[in-house]
Amino acid sequence: MPFFLHQVSYTPEALARLIANPQDRFDAVRAPVDKLGGRVLNSYFAFGQYDAVLITEMPDNVSAAAIALAFAAGGSLRECQTTALLSNAEGIEAMRKAATCGYRPVQAAASAAAATP
Repeated sequence: MPFFLHQVSYTPEALARLIANPQDRFDAVRAPVDKLGGRVLNSYFAFGQYDAVLITEMPDNVSAAAIALAFAAGGSLRECQTTALLSNAEGIEAMRKAATCGYRPVQAAASAAAATP
């Protein structure tokens, strides 16, 4: 199953509520992720651009998009970003495929055109 990184930032109002009433929000998302056929692999609170990150394993992109939409629609987040993750082996396979696809960057195409009389 594919892996996904979910990065979220709470609204100031949501942060104020969490400070007033601390709670494990990762427990709150575990059941909905499970219901979509996925599972929470890791979860962390963070500081910086994002307040929390979650790594999930989901059955497909549609399920990952569904949980991302549910997160975003809840009203407690000011930012919600989901990134599909590739294993090292998948990344290397993607690099190998990229080398054989025939894509030419604009610079290469322009250089070839300029070199042709």
